[in-house]
Formats: sequence, structure tokens, C-alpha cells
Amino acid sequence: MDVLDQLWKRGTDYLGTKYAIMCGAMSWVSEPNLVSAISNAGGFGILACGSLNAEQLHKEIKRTKEKTSKPFGVNLITMHPKVLELIDVCLLEKVEHVVLAGGLPKLSMIQKIKGGGAKVMCFAPTLSLAERLIKNGVDALVIEGMEAGGHIGPVSTSVLVQEILLNVKGVPVFVAGGIGRGEVIANYLRLGAAGCQLGTRFVCAHESLAHPNFKAAFIKASARDAVISAQFDPSFPVIPVRAIANKATDEFLKTQIAAIERYKANQLSKLEAQLMIETFWAGALKKAVVDGDMENGSLMSGQSVGLITREQSVQEIISELIEQALACLEIA
Repeated sequence: MDVLDQLWKRGTDYLGTKYAIMCGAMSWVSEPNLVSAISNAGGFGILACGSLNAEQLHKEIKRTKEKTSKPFGVNLITMHPKVLELIDVCLLEKVEHVVLAGGLPKLSMIQKIKGGGAKVMCFAPTLSLAERLIKNGVDALVIEGMEAGGHIGPVSTSVLVQEILLNVKGVPVFVAGGIGRGEVIANYLRLGAAGCQLGTRFVCAHESLAHPNFKAAFIKASARDAVISAQFDPSFPVIPVRAIANKATDEFLKTQIAAIERYKANQLSKLEAQLMIETFWAGALKKAVVDGDMENGSLMSGQSVGLITREQSVQEIISELIEQALACLEIA
């Protein structure tokens, strides 16, 4: 057993994989083709449920199983109105790992999943919530910094590592957010991480079904191009999202200004104005990932996008990460 195997043994034992490298759940990207390719290459793919209903999720799990016999997980959004039905689907299909995201899950939700024989992984944004989740019975945690793509929290990965990873010993902790090279994985493992989660790095895999335009935008972008959506007025809060800046980024700010002006002119209620702002991005990610609309779609991306220079196979990406991690550990 080499040093890398020793460092992430806790993670590989938990995941049931060769490598403790997870691919984060990215809506419209983390579908059966990419998920199965990552699992087949020794990593851990996570199917993005997003806004799928129970029937759609059932089909996606079936399709994934047809492509791999290796372990994979399913990501569920706790705020989904039918989340309990989605949990039932996962348990019926004997999914071994359920990842809960998008809010603090209820104790009953965690107990339902564990009672059905699956393991529960949750995102922990603070140490106090990490401790609460562990007390409620979660089997593993993910700490994800603001460098990540999509919906993000306010704290960087490096600070979360110091706050949470170095103080949590009860369950495996996986680190995510801004990770694009194996050397970084190696160093987080040395600090006690069970493994790492990457998302952006896998968007330009050959096995990713993302539109060629979407992949081209990632290859062209630098780290500073992946920006956080601006909030015009704190009285009308927006959930921060990190994405590559484009025409839609500017239009979102204009939409906020227009909605607030209409509210102040008594043309809209505050609820109506807030709804006008919140629905701006509806379907925007699909426009970009599936339809290839780079102007009006949402190009959700982490800051590690600047490290992507070409399309590669999943196997090549994972092998590259392993080689970089091993070289770093040998130097140390």
C-alpha cells in the first residue's frame, strides 16, 4: 500500500472505491454517462437529482446502473417539495450513498435514509452545524468553499479546512471548492481529509454530455472569469451563484434594478418583485449546458476553471490527479 492509499483509506473504505475522488453533483452535467465513467475509473460519481421528480430519478438511477457496477451516489436537495419520495426511490433502488444538499436536513430525513440501509453524506458550512449533523447520525461530511461553482457559501475552502476539518474526527470529511490539481488533494489528505470532491474539473471530460459551446467556454475562461452573482439591494437578497461572466450576468443585475424600481413605484408588491428576481435564472443552466446558449444561459463554474486547458477522458483526468498527488507526496 503506497502513501496515497494510506492517506485516503478512510475515504475509500467509506465510498467503496479505489480512489477517494468524488465528482460533485452538477445539474445537467452529472448525469448517468459522466457519473458511470467516473465510477468506472475508480472515482465516485454522484448523480444530480436537482429538480427531477421521482419517476425521472428512478430512470436516471437505472441508466447509471446499466453503465456501471461500481459505487455511485445520488444528490438530493433537501428543499425539494417531494424529497421524501425521492428518498424512497433511492432506497428502492438500493443506492448505497445519499448526499443531502441545499439546506440543513431534518433528523427524520437522515433516519429514514439510514433506516433504509443507505449511508448519508451532508454539507457542513460551519463547525457547529458539522457537530450537529454528526450528532444526528450522518456518516460523512463535505466542506465546500466559496471557490466552487453554482450555489456557494461565504467562506473559502482554506478557512473551512482550518475551522472544520482540523476539529472533526468522528466521521470522514471530504474537502471541495476550487480543487483542480492532485497536489492540493495530497495536502488536504495530509491535513486529515478522507478525500476530495471536484466538479468543474470534470465538465470538459470526453464523457461529459455538456454542449461543445459550454466546454469551449470553460477551456477559454480564467479563474477570475468565474464570478459571484451581484446583489443590488440587501433588502432583496439573492442566493449567490458562481458562474463565468456573460451577457446574462449583466442582465441579472438590470432585472434586479427594474424589479426594485417597480416595487418602489408601487407597481409590484415586494413578494412579486422578489419573485421576478428569483425566477430570472429559471432554466438558465439548461440553456447553457444542453442548448449551448453562452449569452443567455448560466455558465456555473468554480474558480478552478482556469486550470482546464483541453478536453480529456475521465480516466486521463483521474490518472493526472493521482500522478500529481503522488509526486507531491514523494517530494515531501
